[in-house]
Amino acid sequence: MSTVIERVELEALSERLEHTWKTPKTLYGELSSVDHKKIGKRYLATAFTFLLLGGLQAGAMRAQLARPESRLLSPEMYDQLFSMHGTTMIFWYASPILSGFSNYLVPLMLGARDMAFPRLNAFSYWTFLLSGVFIYSSALAGVMPHGGWFAYVPYTNAQYSPGLNMDFYALALLFLTISTTAGAINFIVTIFKTRCPGMSVSRMPLFMWSTLTTSVAMVFSMPALTAALIFLEFDRRFGTHFYDPIRGGAPMLWQHLFWVFGHPWVYIVILPATGMASMIIPTFCRRPIVGHVYVALATVSTGIFGFGVWAHHMFATGMPALSTTFFSAASMAVSIPSGIQVFAWLATIWAARRHVLATPMLFMLGFICLFVIGGVNGVMTASVPFDWQATDTYFVVAHLHYVLVGINLFPVLAGFYYWLPKMTGRMLNERLGTWNFWVLFVGVNLTFFPMHFVGLRGMPRRVYTYPAGMGWDWLNAVESVGAAVSVVGVLLFLINVFWSRRSGAIAPANPWGAATLEWATSSPPPEYNFTVIPTVRGREPLWERHDALLGVAGEEDFAPADAARAADYVGVYTEYRREGEPDPASLSLPTWRVLDEGKETLESTLLDADPQAVLRMPEDSIWPLILALALTGLFVALLFKAPVWTAIAGVVTLASIGGWLWPTEATFPPPRTAS
Repeated sequence: MSTVIERVELEALSERLEHTWKTPKTLYGELSSVDHKKIGKRYLATAFTFLLLGGLQAGAMRAQLARPESRLLSPEMYDQLFSMHGTTMIFWYASPILSGFSNYLVPLMLGARDMAFPRLNAFSYWTFLLSGVFIYSSALAGVMPHGGWFAYVPYTNAQYSPGLNMDFYALALLFLTISTTAGAINFIVTIFKTRCPGMSVSRMPLFMWSTLTTSVAMVFSMPALTAALIFLEFDRRFGTHFYDPIRGGAPMLWQHLFWVFGHPWVYIVILPATGMASMIIPTFCRRPIVGHVYVALATVSTGIFGFGVWAHHMFATGMPALSTTFFSAASMAVSIPSGIQVFAWLATIWAARRHVLATPMLFMLGFICLFVIGGVNGVMTASVPFDWQATDTYFVVAHLHYVLVGINLFPVLAGFYYWLPKMTGRMLNERLGTWNFWVLFVGVNLTFFPMHFVGLRGMPRRVYTYPAGMGWDWLNAVESVGAAVSVVGVLLFLINVFWSRRSGAIAPANPWGAATLEWATSSPPPEYNFTVIPTVRGREPLWERHDALLGVAGEEDFAPADAARAADYVGVYTEYRREGEPDPASLSLPTWRVLDEGKETLESTLLDADPQAVLRMPEDSIWPLILALALTGLFVALLFKAPVWTAIAGVVTLASIGGWLWPTEATFPPPRTAS
């Protein structure tokens, strides 16, 4: 009888939470939603769309370079596509796609109900989306940025680039920095202050360490980029001389400011992907990762090292020998924490209880291979004499793409295959996923590995064509064929996703037998995430609570195609949870585990995650979207030098901030203590 009463109470609690947290399924409800899961999925969809746009631009460039002396594209069009490709992939794809995973997963992994600042989270997405629309609107006017994604001066000054091309670039990036800074601050506060009881810093999942490190790096690196862009716009618009050597400025100032931001950004688009590897590989090896503490320290160390190696992009600029020596040593030293992570993954695979070669694991194995190649050729360019020979050749292009494609795209696809069942409630097709991996792995290596050789043969980067007879012809043809194969690989992924939405097997709560808290919820999770706030007692809470559970997961290969076996496993998992912890509806539970008096989540202490207070979360709001639209109007007015419209947009922006922050008891009730 007691058990029946408790289950009834649990169902009643779930219904109350559903009523409290549910967003109305209307257009207004969707636009005003602050649910981190919806925002995360929007980030993923939008960033992947930018990946496809950048891929189309890359395809056009590879078609141009497939044979010598091609006239498929004009020099100006090639420069614009080249610039938009790099800018899109680095700024509007590589980091935002990882922010999408973090937005969706961080509260679930922490045992929280939402991000610390839900409205700020929505605002960061809308500004990301609208900044991308802003820069792509330049294509409608035929004035896309044409100075490369690095925008070196003096070429990008008004004297050599008099149109709006580079104004679109500078203002769009300034717009984007608002989004990235807001998102980074939100992640830092969420990870430090909303962890569930028991999740001390030493028990945080490694994905939390990578997200935290990149967020801190964003906060400290963005001011350098912001300053560089403001100086550029001042030189272009108002005749200042920050980068004019004749008037006391310095073109090298741009390079220093840009790369003080740019090299930490490399790790910003890598570290969350390595964090995903540290979550996925142990799951399919059926054992905790080897050297958890060392991997966490290596993650943080990589973020710190990233701020000390920016000038290795500038070895060919005539720096003093002492400076090049220092930055060369620092560039080589950064490989140490990366090596620690690689050896930890390899040791985990070596010591596996059982290898489960599902599609996410295949992509992670490919990622390790590409990581090593990209890391080795990166260490080569850290040597000053070699860098002098290879700089501005296709060897550097090969290194860059092995880093950004191999170390970003492959973990991202692994993450999709791993977490999409949690997000959508549908499994992806394993056979199609295997084809997806092999086609893309072959295509990527066919595209980028020959670039090492064509670079060593002297082919400069950023050229729109080349003469015949230089020894570059057949290598460029192979690269273009590889690019076409890569396109097929991406199409296979899209086909798999659409197939999954229509015909995929129903995903159980934990189809992979994973260890972290996001798998303790249904697939997809309810809008309130957890009926009660969980308590953890180890780093792998779904494994360590019952050692026999790991044995169950290790005995069988729970492939998505075997839905019956996966369902049996989930049944065992549910029984273990029922036996191992108090029923959530029990009256003996502290009130901070229920949190059903409105939208609430738990605030915990910084280090030990002890319950500290109950945070009242704000309701859904349209103000983040309105503020993002007002900022869009402000940047459009700045672009066209319209002072009256700039002033109007500025006033609307301030009014939107006021509407957002206007205090009411309904939207911002005071927190209560966790008793």
